[in-house]
Amino acid sequence: VVTSYPLPEGFSELDVFSLGSCLLVEGLLGFFLNAVTVVAFLKIRESRTPSNFLVFSLAMADMGISMNATVAAFSSFLRYWPYGSDGCQTHGFQGFMTALASIHFIAAIAWDRYHQYCTRTKLQWSSAITLVIFIWLFTAFWAAMPLIGWGEYDYEPLRTCCTLDYSKGDRNYVSYLIPMSIFNMEIQLSLNLLLALYVQFNCGTPLKTMLFCWGPYGILAYYAAVKNATLVSPKLRMIAPILAKTSPTFNVFVYSLGNENYRGGIWQLLTGQKIETSAIENKYK
Repeated sequence: VVTSYPLPEGFSELDVFSLGSCLLVEGLLGFFLNAVTVVAFLKIRESRTPSNFLVFSLAMADMGISMNATVAAFSSFLRYWPYGSDGCQTHGFQGFMTALASIHFIAAIAWDRYHQYCTRTKLQWSSAITLVIFIWLFTAFWAAMPLIGWGEYDYEPLRTCCTLDYSKGDRNYVSYLIPMSIFNMEIQLSLNLLLALYVQFNCGTPLKTMLFCWGPYGILAYYAAVKNATLVSPKLRMIAPILAKTSPTFNVFVYSLGNENYRGGIWQLLTGQKIETSAIENKYK
């Protein structure tokens, strides 16, 4: 006999199935596309450059977001969270760390492209490796804070996935939200915005993509700091995580397929045909 669990408050059977289906598609598609990006870097020698290492690292972070979405989709079809309180904390930590890392790597890629554009010098391996290690450690620190009491992880409105708990909006939440968002989101967003506004540099698509994917989450998080977020419809609040989990798919098209050298490596991986890269190599000389 299959146990029938009650529907989350504010959601119909169709709502739960639709949201679960969205999470499943986002999770599987994002994981597959980023897995191709990762394998292309590892298998194709020409793709293994310091700059592409940042794109590879972004793909690794986005694979983590996609795995997080897939777990949430499975729970949504069950209509409950089957992994207990410890599982919720782990899910929240893993999802938050990979999300912050993804945002940081986007900023790192923007800085690298701007640096190459202005100085005609390429990123060195030592700098790339140091930057990647720093980003993972930095984001792990901020994601670990709710595990020890500064901030808190709890269920999303659908109650089938876990994230930073904004429902209380208390002093603990606000004291964590402000420095976390400054160091992990606002600086990165400002970097892309400045490049788009004050430098003749194409940051329009990355900036729009970041705002589309992460803007609703940011608005909801700051709204919860001044108002009772639980008064907002649960369905409306679920739009933020659904949009955020589209970022791994968008990032593949913007940063992997949008990179000439990396696109050539992916093409070679999938077809065995090598694309002439002399024009690409001469681009920054």
